[in-house]
Amino acid sequence: MKWLLTCLLFIGSFFASAQNEKIDYLTVQLAYQQQDTVKVNLSIELIEELYKAEDYKKALLFITETAKLAESLNYVKGLAESTYYRALIYSNRNDYFNAIDNYNKSRLYFQKIKDSLGIAKVSNSIGLIEIKRGNYIVGLKNSLSAIEIFEQKGLKDELSKAYNNLAEAYFKTNQIDKAIDFNFKALEIRKQIDDRDGVKLSTKNIADLYSVRKEHRRAIEYYEKVLDMIPQDSDQELRGEILPKLGSEYLQFKEFEKASELLVEGLKYNRRQNNQEGLLRALNAIGNLNLMRKKVRLAETQLNEAYAIAQKIDNKTELLENYKLHIALDSTRGYFQNAFFWQNKYYDLKEEVAQEEQQVFPSDFDSLDIEDNDPFVDSSNSIVNDDGKDNWLSKNPLYLYGGILALIILLGLLIYALSKLKTLKSKVDEQNEALELEKIRNDAILEQTHHLEEVNQVKDKLFSIVSHDLKDSISSIKAFLDLLKEDSISREEFNDLIPELSENANNASALLFNLLNWSKSQLQNLEPKQEHFNIQEVFHNKIALVEQKIEDKRIVLIDESQRDFVYADRSMIEIVIQNLITNAVKFSRTGDVITVSNQDVNGKALICVEDTGVGISRENLDKLFKANKNFTTIGTKNEKGTGLGLTIAKDLVELNNGRIWVESTLNVGSKFFIELPKEGPSN
Repeated sequence: MKWLLTCLLFIGSFFASAQNEKIDYLTVQLAYQQQDTVKVNLSIELIEELYKAEDYKKALLFITETAKLAESLNYVKGLAESTYYRALIYSNRNDYFNAIDNYNKSRLYFQKIKDSLGIAKVSNSIGLIEIKRGNYIVGLKNSLSAIEIFEQKGLKDELSKAYNNLAEAYFKTNQIDKAIDFNFKALEIRKQIDDRDGVKLSTKNIADLYSVRKEHRRAIEYYEKVLDMIPQDSDQELRGEILPKLGSEYLQFKEFEKASELLVEGLKYNRRQNNQEGLLRALNAIGNLNLMRKKVRLAETQLNEAYAIAQKIDNKTELLENYKLHIALDSTRGYFQNAFFWQNKYYDLKEEVAQEEQQVFPSDFDSLDIEDNDPFVDSSNSIVNDDGKDNWLSKNPLYLYGGILALIILLGLLIYALSKLKTLKSKVDEQNEALELEKIRNDAILEQTHHLEEVNQVKDKLFSIVSHDLKDSISSIKAFLDLLKEDSISREEFNDLIPELSENANNASALLFNLLNWSKSQLQNLEPKQEHFNIQEVFHNKIALVEQKIEDKRIVLIDESQRDFVYADRSMIEIVIQNLITNAVKFSRTGDVITVSNQDVNGKALICVEDTGVGISRENLDKLFKANKNFTTIGTKNEKGTGLGLTIAKDLVELNNGRIWVESTLNVGSKFFIELPKEGPSN
């Protein structure tokens, strides 16, 4: 080990010595060089070496002198390069105001000499600053403008940084697919230039993004790749970060043994390294594991320790996760007042984080035009007289008068023709307007006819289901009663059949409830009465209706809904939300988790009802929203369905200009999404 350290020190000192020698050599050469452009270029080479050595103070001295010499020689390239390095130094000192000011001056110089590579370097540097400052849109524009030049010239170091900048900016603007694409591009370039640290970073970023996108198997694949790249005796912080994350991914599939192995290792590792960030992440994850295994007391100890660390180091992301787990913990134990306390803290912090993420620093810089044109060229033209001789027309006035007369006649004819043309055009416009009105009327009639056809189809398919299901339920009840009436079964046997009879009655009741609610909202030929209403109120009202069933099944309900307004028919949407929540309860097992939430996505309300229940097989997913399939399945406690709820939900959502879809994995759970407008159509 001592021998290895000695070698590393020797190699480090060798490279440092080699770099110092180059700086000394360039300094001596510069002293003997004449005051010309060669001296400017040599000075810029020295500035570059000083910048690499992080000797910024000396570098700035040479930059000042170099800029003076370049200005006296009118050497624009020297001014561009020296100003660019001054901007780089300010940027490294986090002096963004002076950095951007000098980048702006530098790119003007590069534009003047049409140096597309110089412009691209400046663009990428500005992009990096804006991304650091949280001004992601401007950062994206500048980095994108640089990419094409770097790709053309095969500048892999610059491409690596640019791809990484873009990946970060796309992630911060919630464009996950593009963030993944550019991380893969950065990964490929970093492999080519043998940037091992960069390869590990890009691979970890890809894993993180797959985790955000809930593609947990792929996240596991790339987290494991990162672990394979980390030697046991180095990158302690990265190893401490990856182990809990990987364990959490296995936890998504309830692979408890593998998750436990990784999380315990991550917990021990981060304790040894005293890595507070890694320790917090590991404690939250292992607390979640023990909560899922019903080891409530152990989970409480771990989550309380994580809570203390999260407050100490102010990690808001993990603190939010800790609040969610505390809600689930206290709900499981029946401490609902405590759960309410944690839920309030969760929403307060979530709102605070959302406000911070919305803060974007202003910038006057836009994406860069790097086309081959010179912004400093004066393109104005002036009128120059030919000579001082007398004009020929002044000597022949008759020609001049004749020309004027002919011009007057032509002008009169032109005015007459224009008046005729205007009259003709007016008649044509009237005819076109009449045709357009007729076309609009015909289109309206066709649209109304099509709408009525759709209404009739909806009614037909719904009533076909109702007649079938209601007939089955009532026939079953009647059969039971007839058996009792005819003394075909004993009282004891009938008592044994009472639960099934009750279930059939509930089934018929649920069917009629759905049908009556739907019919009530459709008295105006399925025309929704749209208004603005708070979707959170609907969630709260409908959750209250299933509280008893949730308690009976000991389900954990997490309410992540927030105050937000949608534009739709409230009674219709209430039917939809009630069906989704009821279904989630129906297909959840004891101890499963149901989460309801809503958020703003691209100006629309995205509503989600998620459960960790039995899930839906791939072949059954396509049957869910089709009325003619009459598809229904048995719940986890043998609850029967009507086969009507999701069909109604789809029709009601689409009538309100929305859409509904589902994502589900068998034995993992289901997520039902509804997208609704937040504003009505503009006039």
